[in-house]
Amino acid sequence: MTTPLLQIDDLSVKFSTPDGTVSAVNGLSFDLDAGETLAIVGESGSGKTQLAFATLGLLARNGRAEGSVRFEGREILNLPEEKLNAIRAEKISMIFQDPMTSLNPFMRVGDQMAEVLQLHKGLSKRRALDESAKMLDAVRIPDAKSRLRMYPHEFSGGMRQRIMIAMSLLCKPKLLIADEPTTALDVTVQAQIMALMADIQRDFGAAIILITHDLGIVAGACERTLVMYGGRVMETGSTDEVFENPTHPYTLGLLKAVPRLDMPQRDLQIIPGDPPDLTALPPGCPFTARCPLAHEPCPKIMPKLETVTGTHLRACHADMEDVT
Repeated sequence: MTTPLLQIDDLSVKFSTPDGTVSAVNGLSFDLDAGETLAIVGESGSGKTQLAFATLGLLARNGRAEGSVRFEGREILNLPEEKLNAIRAEKISMIFQDPMTSLNPFMRVGDQMAEVLQLHKGLSKRRALDESAKMLDAVRIPDAKSRLRMYPHEFSGGMRQRIMIAMSLLCKPKLLIADEPTTALDVTVQAQIMALMADIQRDFGAAIILITHDLGIVAGACERTLVMYGGRVMETGSTDEVFENPTHPYTLGLLKAVPRLDMPQRDLQIIPGDPPDLTALPPGCPFTARCPLAHEPCPKIMPKLETVTGTHLRACHADMEDVT
């Protein structure tokens, strides 16, 4: 049996704050195979980004992670910085949601890209610039060679996001984590970025984790979907299974909030209430206070992930036939 590329087991992420301990991720487990595309979806504050930061050792100083993160069979959670640096960019790369704050505004784009290859691959400056131009061309930036001399502010938001994608691919990583890569982009540019991600997955063979709160961009982009809330997995399975047969009230709520061409806008629904206080999570399901199907065991006992069919799992006390 082939070992998954990424194995996350019972991962927890906590932050010490003046208001108490924030439990951002709580006992999360999943596997990702080489070349696979996984969407991790949920509202802001559900723990999606902190999951990625813990994997890459990028948590804030007041954060700590426990559990297991294995990459290519090797434990990487809480590795020393020098060992993590050898993995970042070369094997696991991340696209952050705001390219303007991720790119150095005082450096030419070419110099920033070349620096990655000089540091991780030991290339000369000239060779690194040549490879950088090729990668800009690969992400559909026209006149790539001359663009190397430009600064980040001279590009549009969509172009800056393409530059970040190009930088993340320079060392041919095996895993690409994209954190809200289409945030603040108009729908046309969003579609272009998602098409580009699909091309990358096909051409480079990288596994992709797409972190997003927007289910509208997931359907055509990812093979599997994992729904998070309160730092826990609510439902997971193939994207078709989760979208066509949602079995958790939270998943259903998210789907009913997505505009559809075959549905009047007035029929859009919202999930009432607010996300949970991560300093005082209930011992049971974190969605209890907002769930229309909540009953006696929900606030007291966290439901286990149970099989619906095949790879389709959910964590819910409610009867499946009631989730409609």
